[in-house]
Amino acid sequence: MSPQGLEDARERRVRTGGIELCVAELGDETRPTIVLVHGYPDSKEVWTDVARQLADQWHVVLYDVRGHGRSTAPKPLRGGFTLEKLTDDFLAVADAVSPDRPVHLVGHDWGSVQSWEFATVKRTEGRIASFTSMSGPSLDHFGHWIKQRMARPSPRRVGQLLGQGAKSWYVYMLHTPVLPELAWRGPLGRRWPQILERMEKVPAGDYPTPSLPDDAAHGAWLYRDNVRARLSRPRTDAYAHAPVQLITPTGDAFLSERLYDQLELWAPQLVRRSLPGKHWVPRTRPDRLASWISEFVTANEAAREAGRPVHDSAPTGAYADRFGGQLVLVTGAAGGIGRATAFAFAEAGARVVAVDRDAEGAARTAEMARLIGSPAAWGEAVDVSDEQAMEKLAEKVASEYGIVDVLVNNAGIGLSGSFLETTSEDWKNVLDVNLWGVIHGCRIFGRQMAERGQGGHIVNTASAAAYQPSRALPAYSTSKAAVLMLSECLRAEFADRSIGVSAICPGIVNTGITAAARFAGADAAEETRLRKRTSRLYGLRNYPPEKVADAVLRAVVRNQAVVPVTPEARGARVLARFSPGALRGIARLKPPL
Repeated sequence: MSPQGLEDARERRVRTGGIELCVAELGDETRPTIVLVHGYPDSKEVWTDVARQLADQWHVVLYDVRGHGRSTAPKPLRGGFTLEKLTDDFLAVADAVSPDRPVHLVGHDWGSVQSWEFATVKRTEGRIASFTSMSGPSLDHFGHWIKQRMARPSPRRVGQLLGQGAKSWYVYMLHTPVLPELAWRGPLGRRWPQILERMEKVPAGDYPTPSLPDDAAHGAWLYRDNVRARLSRPRTDAYAHAPVQLITPTGDAFLSERLYDQLELWAPQLVRRSLPGKHWVPRTRPDRLASWISEFVTANEAAREAGRPVHDSAPTGAYADRFGGQLVLVTGAAGGIGRATAFAFAEAGARVVAVDRDAEGAARTAEMARLIGSPAAWGEAVDVSDEQAMEKLAEKVASEYGIVDVLVNNAGIGLSGSFLETTSEDWKNVLDVNLWGVIHGCRIFGRQMAERGQGGHIVNTASAAAYQPSRALPAYSTSKAAVLMLSECLRAEFADRSIGVSAICPGIVNTGITAAARFAGADAAEETRLRKRTSRLYGLRNYPPEKVADAVLRAVVRNQAVVPVTPEARGARVLARFSPGALRGIARLKPPL
C-alpha cells in the first residue's frame, strides 16, 4: 500500500472534559463502526494503512488521544491522563460516531492498555461489540500477574518477573521528572523515525507526524498517572464484557508473551493470535492486522445476530492462533508431503493455494482443505520448473488472493542410479524441478514478500540426502544439497527483512514419490521392478507424511533453520557434523534393491 495519509478522511472535533479530540472517519457510516486507538508515542496516523484497508468494508474511526496529534492537552498535565478520563474520551467519541450501536474497539500499545479499561468497566457495557488487543496488557491484569509471582515464587516465575522487568526499562525512565520531555523535544525526537526504521523495520510514510516531540512529552503522563497506582492496587473486577481477540507479536521487545498467561480467566470469550513481528505491527504488518480485525468483526456481527459465542467462528487447530487467515502456498500439493502440509495449514485456519502440475490432484487437495478448516483454498496447475508459468502464478495469486505469507517449495522428483548411468537429460530433469523449481519459488514469491515489507516465511523441502552421500543417488542428492545451501544463504539475506527460511529434511517417508521415481540405466521392466521394491521398503518403514507436515508448521513457528525429521535423518545429520567419515563409508554400500 502506498504511504497515503488521512488527508481525505472526514474530520470532526469532539469535546469532552474541557479538551477537544480530533476524530477522523473513513468508510460507509451505515456499516458497523471500528474504533482504532493508538499507543505511545504515536498519533492516529500509526493506523493509516490498517484503516484504509478496513474502510473498504467498515466504518472506521481514528482519534488522537488527548495531548497527542491534533487533540488538545489537559491543563495541568498531571492528573489529566488517568484511565477514568481516557474512558470519558472514548465514550464521547463512540457516542458521536455511533450513537445507536456498539463499536468494535481495536487498541495498540497504550491504546490497548486503555482499551482494556474500556472493555472491563461497568459504564461501557453495551457500547463495545468486540475488542482486539495488541502489544498492551490491562494494568489490572498485569498487577495481578506480578502479585501472583511474588506471592508464590519459583525459579520459572522469578525468571518471568525479571525478564519482563528488563523489557520494561523505558517505564522507569518515563517516571523520572523532566528528562523524558527534554529527550523527546531534543535528540530523541529528531532521531525517532530513524530508530523505528532501523530497529523495527517501520517503513517511511505519513508516520510519525511532526507533532511527535509534543505527543511523547505529553504522553509520559499516561505512565505517571496510571502505572504505579494500578500495578500496586489492581482492580479485582477487571473482567471483559465483550469478546476479545488478542494479537501477540512474537518479537515484541517490550512485552513478554507470558504476560497473557491465564488471560482466559479475565476474558472468557477470548481468541488468540500470534504474529511474527516486532512491536509496531500496525506499521509493519497492516495487511495481516486488517484481515484479522475484519474477520473478528464479521464473526462477532454474525455471532451476535445468531446468539452464539464468537469462538464458534474461530479456527481450532493446534496452530490456529498463528496461521489463521494467513495465505500459504504449497507446491507439489497433489499428494504426499505437499498434500499433508496443505491439510495441516488448512486445519490451522490458513488460506491455501495448492500447486501441482497434476491439475486434478491440486483441485482435490484444495477441496479437501476447505472441508478440513481452510476459510478459502484454491488449486493451481503449474510446472514449477517453468519460470514463466511461475511468474504468471505469482501475478495471479497476488492480484486475486493476496501476497503469500508462507511459501512451501515442496515439489520434487526422485532419481536413482549411478553417476555414469545418469544422462545429461536425467540431470536436467532433476535439477529443473528439485533445484530450479525452488529457486523460482524463492525468487518470485520471496521478492513479493520483501517488497510488501511485512515479513513472511519460506520452507524448502530438501532431504537427508542433502548431507548424506550415496552411490545410488548422485543427481538427487546433489539437487537437495543445493536446496539446503540455497536455504541457508537466503536465511542470511532475508533475515533483515523479517522473512524466515527453513530447510526441511524428511528422510524416508511413505509417499508416492517412489512410485514415480526414475532409475537411471534401467529398462522399463527393470524400472517397474525397482519402483515396486522401493515402494515396499518405504511402506515397511511407514513414516507418515503428516509428521513431516507437523515439522513444517513447527519450523515456521519457531523459525528453525534446518529440520531433520525422521530419526534416521537426525542421525545422519549428527554424523555429517561430527563424523563425516562414517557417512562416507556408508555411502559405499550398495542399496538393497
